[in-house]
Amino acid sequence: MSGYSLDADTVRDRLRTELDRSYHLMSVIWQDTAAKVGLIILMVFVFMGLFGPHIAPHHPIEDTLRQDYSIMKLQSPNSKALFGTTAFGKDVLSQFLAGARPTLIMGFFGGVGTGVLGFLVGLTSGYFGGRVDEGLMRLTDLTFALPLLPMALVILSFVTPNVWLITAILVIFLWKMPARVIRSEVMTVKERTFVKSARARGAGHLRTMFLHVAPNVLGIGFLYTAYAVGWSIVVGASLAFLGFGDPTTTSWGRMLQQVFRSGAIRVAWWWVLPPSFGIAAVTTAVFLVGRALEEIVNPELKTEQE
Repeated sequence: MSGYSLDADTVRDRLRTELDRSYHLMSVIWQDTAAKVGLIILMVFVFMGLFGPHIAPHHPIEDTLRQDYSIMKLQSPNSKALFGTTAFGKDVLSQFLAGARPTLIMGFFGGVGTGVLGFLVGLTSGYFGGRVDEGLMRLTDLTFALPLLPMALVILSFVTPNVWLITAILVIFLWKMPARVIRSEVMTVKERTFVKSARARGAGHLRTMFLHVAPNVLGIGFLYTAYAVGWSIVVGASLAFLGFGDPTTTSWGRMLQQVFRSGAIRVAWWWVLPPSFGIAAVTTAVFLVGRALEEIVNPELKTEQE
């Protein structure tokens, strides 16, 4: 048994340190005006994703709005339909609120999955080096060689698309970028004195990786996870617009596909703007928060701006 074994007190202290660091990170981000606006937009987006289907005035698919016994097709915003109606008499506001949930699922789980997988691959590859690094980096090169959108279309052509399958596809093809960057950082960190000292005192590889190396590259991991959320939302919406989204749910990308297929995309601005604005607002918010994270990870950016 090594005298450098992992104990509960050490884990507790390290968790407390990481929580303090995360709290400090959030406080710094909150002091950035642009990042604060981005966080507020993201909180609204999360609220819509969680409660949107419950606060929607009508069912986005089943309910058809009628007036004077006739279907309200392509009606501009009015007292009965605040965001107007679609070519099929559906309430645009209800579809917009309900569509936030699958968009949130693909964005959040796609982004977090991408960040976690890329972080673990980069951490393992950079720490061990040698054959492990060679094998993982060749796999990463293969992923770079496979274009995301065409490959996703090929896969979804043979199976029935659903939100979770699309999310998994996003993770499989998006983890490559954070993996490359994390690997580069880990290769630098592992050569520092405190890491070599931990190994000399008997720390195992897993302990050294996760308790000494990983905390020093977490900032970059958070940064690329934030950007991956935006990538996932855009790619998920693109797949839905091309007709490869989940046919059983309403998403913002599917709303744009429906208005395009109906031929009303140049006329029904009230049908086009909500999902377009939603996608643009969320991806911009993610970029604003990511930019603040980038300035924290790389203080030279802030110095250059000043």
